[in-house]
Amino acid sequence: MARRFAARNPLSTFLGFCVLSSLPLVGMLHVWQRLGWSWPLWLYAGASLAAFTLYLRDKRKARQGARRTPENLLHLCELLGGWPGALLAQHAFRHKTRKRSFQLGFWCVVALHQAFWGRYLWR
Repeated sequence: MARRFAARNPLSTFLGFCVLSSLPLVGMLHVWQRLGWSWPLWLYAGASLAAFTLYLRDKRKARQGARRTPENLLHLCELLGGWPGALLAQHAFRHKTRKRSFQLGFWCVVALHQAFWGRYLWR
């Protein structure tokens, strides 16, 4: 019961999102300041918007019993930088949160992004 309450608590969701997003955001701002490249910020923003939209569309199709969005497409969008939007969509729509195999893939993508930006900043 406590686990479900924590997952639905908007404050804990927001704080978790902020913590996970801080390392990539700092990394992207560093790239922008140092190299003058803003495209990583735009890539993450666009991919996050796309991921959020795909999750919304998939949730609606699931309710209708229609053909669903392939999980590989969701993971590809997350891998391209859309994991923040995917994380928000998972909590907003309570979608793809119980399927362990999907969550494993999702959190591997998040860990990969964290590792990349951590390596970039502390090289």
